[in-house]
Order: sequence, then structure tokens, then C-alpha cells
Amino acid sequence: MAVFVALGAFLMTLAGGWVAQRVSDRRHLVLGFAGGLMLGVVGLDLLPEAVEAAGGLVFGVPAALLLFVGGFLTAHLVERSLAVRQAAHGAGEERVPQVGLTAAAAMVGHSLMDGVALGAAFQVGGGMGAAVALAVITHDFADGFNTYTITSLYGNARRKALLMLYADALAPIVGAATTLLFTLPEELLGCYLGFFGGALLYLAAAEILPEAHHDHPARSTLLCTVAGVGFIWLVVGVAE
Repeated sequence: MAVFVALGAFLMTLAGGWVAQRVSDRRHLVLGFAGGLMLGVVGLDLLPEAVEAAGGLVFGVPAALLLFVGGFLTAHLVERSLAVRQAAHGAGEERVPQVGLTAAAAMVGHSLMDGVALGAAFQVGGGMGAAVALAVITHDFADGFNTYTITSLYGNARRKALLMLYADALAPIVGAATTLLFTLPEELLGCYLGFFGGALLYLAAAEILPEAHHDHPARSTLLCTVAGVGFIWLVVGVAE
């Protein structure tokens, strides 16, 4: 059942990527909306789940929050090291395609864990499985949208962006299928969500949103960002 439901996530991910492609002539609006989606996913979905699942304290601080900060710093260090390496080879301050591919790969990993969570929920019971299925399927639209947008933003060819999109779409199916073989401990899942949330927030705040307002500092771009956050809020509310 979990694998069958994951097919819905597959289609929603592709739909999100298709929308990101079709509105390329409104790039600043696309990036503004993508930044809002990422901010909403981190603040309203990933971080609360991470703290709840891995709420143990490490020297007075929840482990999930420590990993959240660690994910943010890791994303920053990876981007800076790649940028410095490219600059040393005479590439100047241009965006580094490897950063986009790395970020997209992280999105694929997150979608894989979505599938694992979906399979684990159906192991608990049908009601739990249905609730998680709704959350996974609806927010995978945002995952597909963001995966294609992030890959393209850093100068990667359309072929690579589509490749990462298809990988992201297939990941929930693979993740759900793996739960036939093992079960992921809840605390480990919470730690992963905290770390991934920090990396995703860095991309949204340091890359996506500044780029959205660089050439088009319009009110419409800001409204798209707010709309992205509002969409995730709606998804979380419906899932609950």
C-alpha cells in the first residue's frame, strides 16, 4: 500500500518540476515562491517534526536544533569551499554548478526519507499511513518545484535539472519499498530532519531569496514568497 501511495508522490513531484519549467519567463517570481516554499517547509514542517522525534537534550539544547545549526553551517562551508576552488581556477564569482547539484541531491535524499516515513507509518496503522501519505504527496509538489529550480539556478543544463527532478520523483517509491526490509528508528529520523532543515534554510536565505530580488526587487516577488510560506502552512494544516 505504501509503495502504491508513493506513486502519487511521484506524480506530484513531476508536476512541481513541470510548473517550474513553464514559468521560466517569470524567473524572479519562481525564485520568490521557491524561497517561500523552502522557508515554510523548514519552519512549519521539518523543524517541528525533528524536535518532536529527536527531542533529547545535548548540554541543554535539543539534539535536533544542534543538527539544524550544523546543517546550516555545513551548507555554508560546502558552498564557500566550492566557490573558492572555482575562483582559484579563474572562474571568478560565478555560481558553482556543483552547489546546485549537491543541493538537489540533498532534496533527493529528503524525498527518499519521505518514502521511508510513509512506509513506516503504514506499518503503524492505516490511519497513520493516510495522514502521512497526505502530507508527503502534497508537499512533494514543492520538492519537485524546488529541485528543478535549485539545479537550474546554479547554471546547470536543463538535462541535468530534469535528471535530478526524475531522481527526486522516484525517491519516495524507493524509500517506501525499503521499509519492507527494515524500520528506521524515530530518533535517527528526527536528527536527519534537523540537519536537512538547516541546509535547506541556508539555501533559501543565502541564495534563493537574494537572487529573486537581485534584478526584480518588486512587491510581487515578496508576495510570491509569502504565498509559498502560506501554501506550506495550508499543507501542514490539512495534514494535521
